[in-house]
Amino acid sequence: MLPLNKINHTNFEEEALKVFKFQAENIAVYKNYLNTLKVKIADIKTITDIPFLPISFFKTHNIALKNKTDITFLSSGTTQKNRSKHHINDISIYEKSFTLGFNHFYGNYQDYCIQALLPSYLENEQSSLIYMINYFIKNSTHTSSSFVTEAELINNAEKLKNEKVLLIGVSYALLDLAEKTSIDLGNYIIMETGGMKGRRKEWTRDELHQVYNKSFKTKKIHSEYGMTELLSQAYSKGNGIFYTPPWMKILTRPFNEPFSQQQYGQTGVLKVIDLANINSCSFIETADLAKAYPNNSFEILGRIDFEDIRGCNLLIS
Repeated sequence: MLPLNKINHTNFEEEALKVFKFQAENIAVYKNYLNTLKVKIADIKTITDIPFLPISFFKTHNIALKNKTDITFLSSGTTQKNRSKHHINDISIYEKSFTLGFNHFYGNYQDYCIQALLPSYLENEQSSLIYMINYFIKNSTHTSSSFVTEAELINNAEKLKNEKVLLIGVSYALLDLAEKTSIDLGNYIIMETGGMKGRRKEWTRDELHQVYNKSFKTKKIHSEYGMTELLSQAYSKGNGIFYTPPWMKILTRPFNEPFSQQQYGQTGVLKVIDLANINSCSFIETADLAKAYPNNSFEILGRIDFEDIRGCNLLIS
């Protein structure tokens, strides 16, 4: 496969088909899944022909190229049984993916002062989001980059008012802060992730963003979409419309047709192609509801099953 920074919208499908063939032959769980479906590799001619692995397999199987593991990421969850595991045998691929992805949309991450308000994620030492943000903080050129509490964030605001700041926060923590205080963060990029994590009732995106904008003196709220099972992230710079980096693509399928492709603009089950997942599975069907658009953008509309609240940015539109 080409390096991630060499993949573009012109060669994406060719590279995706190469990855499919490689994983169909070398990722045992995916190979068995395809055999069960009686799928022949030679019959797969386009990315819409590819069967996507249900995301629930990450809870029950070891989906990896080989036994060597650099690190294992765990999803958030209340019990060990309900948590997805993503075994990573080359952590450098993840680091390349999240740095290239962020830089693609926002410029060099090292130029930002990172303020991370992620209390629930800090409780999960094997969170892929914490790994990414910790990497950003350690490599930032700003000495004030750090994980912060509400009080620290408020105290830092005056000091950082002329700086280039990224505040990334879990949705419920940002809401808690917004309801307690009014603070001028007009120079910040405020990026939410993670939804309410079962801590509070779900809000619509518009309701939540109105509260944020009023309390933080901002005009728009950014969002990050990622999950334990993926090594790439999509970003929204406002209005809940997400865009993928060139090595990531979103498709949808109808609710009652698991192996069908859906037209753009229709609500369906979200499927992700993430070519950074070269050593696990790049073709994953999530439990999210979405609309995909032809300009490599999409919006999240909710979840199929709300019993298992997980992943990043699961706000209801």
